[in-house]
Amino acid sequence: MADYDYDVLIIGSGPGGYVAAIRAAQLGLKTACAEGRATLGGTCLNVGCIPSKALLHGSELYEDAAGGTLAKFGVKTGKVELDLPALLGEKDVAVKDLTGGIEYLFKKNKVTWLKGYATFKDAHTVDVAGQSVTAKNIVIATGSSVTPLPGVEVDNDKSVIVDSTGALQLPAVPKHLVVIGGGVIGLELGSVWRRLGAKVTVVEFLDQVLPGMDGDVRKEAQKLFAKQGIEFKLGTKVTAAAVKGKKATLTLEPAAGGAAETVEADCVLVAIGRRPNTEGLGLEAIGLELNKRGQIETDGSFRTRIDGVWAIGDVIPGPMLAHKAEDEGIAVAENIAGGVGIVNHAVIPSVVYTMPEIAGVGLTEEAAKDAGHTVKVGKFPMVGNSRAKTNRNTDGFVKVIADAGTDRVLGVWMIASVAGTMIAEAALGMEFGATSEDIAYTCHAHPTHSEAVKEAAMAVLGKPIHI
Repeated sequence: MADYDYDVLIIGSGPGGYVAAIRAAQLGLKTACAEGRATLGGTCLNVGCIPSKALLHGSELYEDAAGGTLAKFGVKTGKVELDLPALLGEKDVAVKDLTGGIEYLFKKNKVTWLKGYATFKDAHTVDVAGQSVTAKNIVIATGSSVTPLPGVEVDNDKSVIVDSTGALQLPAVPKHLVVIGGGVIGLELGSVWRRLGAKVTVVEFLDQVLPGMDGDVRKEAQKLFAKQGIEFKLGTKVTAAAVKGKKATLTLEPAAGGAAETVEADCVLVAIGRRPNTEGLGLEAIGLELNKRGQIETDGSFRTRIDGVWAIGDVIPGPMLAHKAEDEGIAVAENIAGGVGIVNHAVIPSVVYTMPEIAGVGLTEEAAKDAGHTVKVGKFPMVGNSRAKTNRNTDGFVKVIADAGTDRVLGVWMIASVAGTMIAEAALGMEFGATSEDIAYTCHAHPTHSEAVKEAAMAVLGKPIHI
């Protein structure tokens, strides 16, 4: 029997990787995690989910104070000023606390941190910073990185054309920020700098923002963002960018063809998507090929076609979401340990952390119909929700999509100030095969935003109370 250094070696310490490592160690497996970044946590904790949420929260507080929302509730602040270095510093504290927390959990669970990037030598051996390390099982959890846009060169150090990492550390609020891409990352970071005082223009190739989300949600979200002051150039592509000093000039063309125009900006954020991190892994050494989208294919247990090599998270097909990777991390560890690890990919919630938040789980109405379902739909506006009304945040609605024959919930989509929290109820219900009637007849605490989910479910049955 082969003698290995570790039972399990995880490549990458993002949400999928560090969770897989901790769970494997909890299950009694000798575990190591290879990570070349100076801190654990991957993109999410270092330059993604966590720092962006710190800026989102801080910018919301600033707008509440500067925009008079606090004054409505009797909080008088006087003249409000932005201390951007303090805001960025608070973001850095959040990152330090959470990445340090992962390091603590590694030590607590006896996970060895191999400090360096791993490259395959064979299916059970990797090179990490010049050291040869063997493992019976190797899990690829290297995440994803920003997709580049031809003709638009990112240089975060200059803070003129930046990616999502650069947009987290701008030294000053730009007068005009152009966001290329109307997806989750572009809208979240665009909303941060809009609240802090920038004029924001979003350029999107498609005719609507937030591709993949429910049609009603996409339309309402765009309307709300426009009301907040974000300008949209839809059905438009960026074909070139020129930087002169501290300014960038973009060349824009209609996606359907037509005359070009130019737009000048103090800062340009390129946010057109992400791509799997597979370069430098040495996959050719083990004969592991990628699919047409550059992803690693796995079976339902997260095994690749190479014995002993597994993969999870952004490098495999499916939505590039931290919580998806976390669930896959737990599942792959349990499968390696001889248990049964399962992830229901049909019930993966997604959230856009703007204000209001946008969230969904399951099928959109369009996808449900395309799949052959005859659907019943219930919608309830947040303006009819007592808590939302009291808090003066009534934008949005909850939409429940159910199969007309079985009443089983197929999808739930919503826009609300706390939609990211509210969506958990819908995901739990769908995981257990709930019908709209199940949700409608479940007692919800009053007054809460979540009562809107109950009312939307009641609307599927044609009997909401508060509209």
